[in-house]
Amino acid sequence: MDFATSDQLQQLKARYCRLLDAKDWSAWRELFTDDFVGDTTDSGGKRIEGADAFVAFVRVMLGKPSRITVHQVHAPELTLTSETTATGIWAMEDVVRFAPGLSMRGYGHYRETYRLSDAGWRIASSRLTRLRLDLVTPILSVRLPRRLLARPPD
Repeated sequence: MDFATSDQLQQLKARYCRLLDAKDWSAWRELFTDDFVGDTTDSGGKRIEGADAFVAFVRVMLGKPSRITVHQVHAPELTLTSETTATGIWAMEDVVRFAPGLSMRGYGHYRETYRLSDAGWRIASSRLTRLRLDLVTPILSVRLPRRLLARPPD
């Protein structure tokens, strides 16, 4: 992969984290292809088809002003699969403050596909997997076993 493409994909993912944490939903939506597929089933979420539906889902889950989030990604493994497509795996850590004194800290990976459009690189699919998930209070920290993260089928 050439440096310019790698840099563009890294900038895309950096914007993903920043705009999500800033709750700038309209700008965040622009990072995805229209036919985006988001899969958070391994994290207790859903598989959602369509960028608008995915952004709406995340907005409901994380959009409250009191629900402060911090998303960080690092160690990208990026592969150009054609002139207009790429894949990536990102190590991730996130923190979600549900209420004063109750937070969740998670660790895992994003597995993604990207597609180049006239507007630049966009995220075409993303699957979030978790290695560890901790619920944290000022006096108690609880590690949730991975088997508890899986959602039962709908």
